[in-house]
Amino acid sequence: MGEYVVELKNVTKRFPGVVALHNMQLAVKPGEIHGLIGENGAGKSTLIKVLTGVHMADEGEIYVHGEKKVFRNPNESAAAGIACVYQELNIEKLLSVTDNIFINKWTRKGFLLDYESMHRKAAEVMQSLGQDIDPRKPAGTFGMGVQQMIEIAKAVLIDAKMIIMDEPTSSLGEKEVKQLMATCRELKARGVGILFVSHKLEELFELCDRVTVIRDGEYIETRDIQDWTNDSLIASMVGRTLDNLFPKEFGTKGECMLKVENLSIGGVLRNVSFEAYGGQVLGLSGLVGAGRTETVRAIFGADPIDGGKICIKGQEVRIKSPKQAIEAGIALLTEDRKGQGLVLAQTIRTNLILSSFKRHSTGIFLDEKKIEESGQGHIQSLRIKTPSIDEIVGQLSGGNQQKVVIGKWINNDADIYIFDEPTRGIDVGAKVEVYNVMNSLVKAGKCVIMISSEMPEILGMSDRVVIMRGGRVMAEVDRDSKHFNQEDIMKAAWGGSLDD
Repeated sequence: MGEYVVELKNVTKRFPGVVALHNMQLAVKPGEIHGLIGENGAGKSTLIKVLTGVHMADEGEIYVHGEKKVFRNPNESAAAGIACVYQELNIEKLLSVTDNIFINKWTRKGFLLDYESMHRKAAEVMQSLGQDIDPRKPAGTFGMGVQQMIEIAKAVLIDAKMIIMDEPTSSLGEKEVKQLMATCRELKARGVGILFVSHKLEELFELCDRVTVIRDGEYIETRDIQDWTNDSLIASMVGRTLDNLFPKEFGTKGECMLKVENLSIGGVLRNVSFEAYGGQVLGLSGLVGAGRTETVRAIFGADPIDGGKICIKGQEVRIKSPKQAIEAGIALLTEDRKGQGLVLAQTIRTNLILSSFKRHSTGIFLDEKKIEESGQGHIQSLRIKTPSIDEIVGQLSGGNQQKVVIGKWINNDADIYIFDEPTRGIDVGAKVEVYNVMNSLVKAGKCVIMISSEMPEILGMSDRVVIMRGGRVMAEVDRDSKHFNQEDIMKAAWGGSLDD
């Protein structure tokens, strides 16, 4: 047996027009939680796919416990003891927990499936992961945290030697994150190697033994966690120092662009009222389920309202569809960029003009020259990493996909830009680029509304903060207020009142 559970030596993977990995190195020890970090487009997804047999390496070697392996497909990787819990969970929600765990690994009694045995084993595995649930129930009846544990249970069932966790906390609440970390430590104690891929530096420092940094498809360095600092990790990852993670720039407060009065949706929103101004970033803060996304969906016409009034630049508007919202000068960058923000099977060129066909047309025909010029401009200004404007968007990394969504809405030249969790799942370098886009919009006199569950982001980028809980506005805090701090904002989010 080798020293490492999995080791990559000089692995190279090429695609048409791009070298995704070049001489990549990685070594994960048994019973080690090994962090992997890099900017979007650095090669993390390709590395994971090479390890799991989705892509074959063009050059280099892969070793599992010192034995050389060639993975031609995912089955060969799984047989070698490598499992992956992907950021987008592979759960069949209508099937039971047992069916999800045992899919393609059925236990039989004669010609029939031995469900009694499988239910018992599924319950035992889930219990070992801190989940005391009935495995007969459909997986979709449980929250994201339990669904993620179902994915981990699949890996435990095949006695995986190494489990890859790809941005595992991106969709989890605080309680679920703590449970996941406890599970990781339990798996570590059993001798399982974990490759923990995350953009959240605090998670790496809390959980990992060592961290490997990759950049532009190249291996940069690996250090023990105590040998890293926030600054050194960021500098190694992006190849430059980021002196200010939240490069807030202040615009000039302009007119009231959006006024919401007593917005209500039965059982969801209760008399939500606030104002948003040009030249400012209004942060919407609150715990999961506070009603922030529901509020902006209602403003954008995606969900019908039961009562209330929406005014744009002092004029009341009745918005009953996203099309009407776009015509009224509103842009919504949804939290679910893949499901609602992009057409993944189409090119960057096509996605960038999805909301602005009229602006890129001459008569009844699309103006290809104008599309090319604006598209190339966005690729440069937003630093979208792509071999070409005609690259399929589904082939891009998450951060670069987010930049395409932003470019799509900038093309529309809206007055009000709503960003719903704009930096979720993207690295710190890409986050700064998103913040700089917000800065440029604010300086151009646009109104920016930002929903974020990251308190440092809310404090770093907002001019004013509206705090919500249970579909209600609990408080509103200006940047120069004594309450503009994490403690008071969280107090309001939990239902406490702020004195004047």
